[in-house]
Amino acid sequence: MTAAKLPAEFKRQVNAAIAQYPAEHKRSAALPLLHLWQEHFGFVTDEGIKWIAEKLELQPINILELVSFYPMLRQKGTGKTHVRVCRTLSCAMAGAYRLMENLCATAGIARGHDGIHDPVLVSPDANFSIEFVECLASCGTAPVCMVNDDLHENVDPNAAADLLRLRLPVAPKPGEGGSTINHQPPSPHPLERRLIFKNIGRKDWTTDIDCYLRDGGYRQLKKAVTMSRVDILNEVKTSALRGRGGAGFPTGVKWSFIKADEKKPVYLICNADESEPGTFKDRYIIHQDPHQLLEGILISCYALNAHTAYIYIRGEFPEGAKILERAIEEAQGNNFLGKNILGSKFDVEVYIHRGAGAYICGEETGLIESLEGKRAYPRIKPPYFPAVLGLYMCPTIVNNVETLCHVKHIIAMGGAEYSRLGRPGNTGTRIVCVSGDVVRPGYFEIEVGKVTMGQLVYEMAGGMKFGRQLRAVIPGGSSAKVLRADERFKIKEKQPDGSTIEREIFIDEIPMDFDSLAACGSMAGSGGVIVLDDSRDMLWALNNINEFYAHESCGQCTPCREGALWMKKITDRMLLGGGVMQDPATLKTVADNIAGRTICAFGEACAWPTQSFVEKFPEDFAARATKSAPPPLPPEYTPEELISEEKIPTVPLAHNPGWEKAGAAGTI
Repeated sequence: MTAAKLPAEFKRQVNAAIAQYPAEHKRSAALPLLHLWQEHFGFVTDEGIKWIAEKLELQPINILELVSFYPMLRQKGTGKTHVRVCRTLSCAMAGAYRLMENLCATAGIARGHDGIHDPVLVSPDANFSIEFVECLASCGTAPVCMVNDDLHENVDPNAAADLLRLRLPVAPKPGEGGSTINHQPPSPHPLERRLIFKNIGRKDWTTDIDCYLRDGGYRQLKKAVTMSRVDILNEVKTSALRGRGGAGFPTGVKWSFIKADEKKPVYLICNADESEPGTFKDRYIIHQDPHQLLEGILISCYALNAHTAYIYIRGEFPEGAKILERAIEEAQGNNFLGKNILGSKFDVEVYIHRGAGAYICGEETGLIESLEGKRAYPRIKPPYFPAVLGLYMCPTIVNNVETLCHVKHIIAMGGAEYSRLGRPGNTGTRIVCVSGDVVRPGYFEIEVGKVTMGQLVYEMAGGMKFGRQLRAVIPGGSSAKVLRADERFKIKEKQPDGSTIEREIFIDEIPMDFDSLAACGSMAGSGGVIVLDDSRDMLWALNNINEFYAHESCGQCTPCREGALWMKKITDRMLLGGGVMQDPATLKTVADNIAGRTICAFGEACAWPTQSFVEKFPEDFAARATKSAPPPLPPEYTPEELISEEKIPTVPLAHNPGWEKAGAAGTI
């Protein structure tokens, strides 16, 4: 396919994509152009790499390095129907592995030794292709998969033939799945306080701007443009809003890092790269209430004097990207964005930028690198704090979808009134996502700290399945440290007279807020609560998590790149019967040598699960680590030999008297 033969519409789309970025930074269009090429031709050819490189005035290696880094980009074709099966923890617990096996068997595909992260598997007749992928951000309706670009939720693992024929069972029995779309009932639980999710699941609600305006939409933007930027910033500071993406950093403090007299362009980036296993809140905002997000973004842009905003959305949300594109067009048509919005003499543009499947893009500096058209290698902080040296080395604020939606409600209520929601230092509402071994998995919007873990699990999510007991909870997405059900936790509580007392509590009594969960040794994180009952093998659960982090490490830092893979290999071998007595200690040692030794927080994210699982559930690991350690001398035992051998012979270390003679000086 030469440039002359490319369709005119394709060229128009390419030029429109390039125009979304500053002329001197058109490398940013690399991912959008790769998406366009793959959607048009089915995969990225060598010719496509050269053509895109030439179009962006880059070298082919600059494009090839993206194709080899981002999992969604392919250099080989797929079947006519391409199926992506989510394999992360919540989906695995709901039968994703069985679904994968049945899909492959139905399509006549032979899998590899374990089938995990194999290249795309294509059926002999080329009608179907199947691959395991990481979290698809719909954990509450697990197991899920994507058939081409359509998400299928609550899939029955035994209905593989129906799925491949795209004819799912018409009336699945409760709990058996089979529906393509499964929205949680709209009625909020009595313990909920819905602000952000007020419109989610409403039968009379649509995503168009007319519906949003009838419900009072963009009223807060109209109010904001009559306020001074300092007043808006002060309202956000007074609200004590903390970021909802994972770190919980105070939003107003982050915004205040932007200088009032900043000469460089200021950028706002909405982080919609929702990839943390167990988390599925942003998906619903994007798909069902896009104008709420847009209004929050526009108010934030006005407050920050940012004339350009980018919504970095997961590549796995193709429909979400289309919904947001339509919302942007509608807002532009109503003068809510574009030139001189609402007569305020303020110009602002909002653009959609699709990722391509890398979890590391959730880290703000990795996201910025990706948005600049590079591999998502996080930057060192300092000096590269985004508010100082962010996108294109300009001041940049990166906020999560939910965080930006809260800005609209802070303007509506006032910062002081908003701060009365929740608890001091943990204000407002937040969306928690419950998945795993509960009767009613789903999303719940609660006042921060006003609901306990017990209320969330037993009252709101329906409690454990029949005959089962709670064994563990991962409270903030897969990177949060696991909490054991029979643990006791000590937390400090502030009294009305200002004094502080220490109290011992059970897991059911933990308030669902940032500080309480941190005091209990874990974190609120992204709000993804994964519940495990007493039928779960904790080694199996950790292995699934290790598989995720080994796959998602960007590879920039040695401790993370090597250590994540080592931990995965050890738990792989232990699961298959090759565990040796030293394995639990080795796992902990490897994890200890990753945390705190990497450029970004991914090191902690991959280390904390191993550290906590091994510490909290020693019995599960000891039961799979019964073989003697092999001798540390050649010939070394392979993992396969450790698995197959019933007994590992041990020999004492060779004795060299020269060691003693050498003494402290190290010479003989």
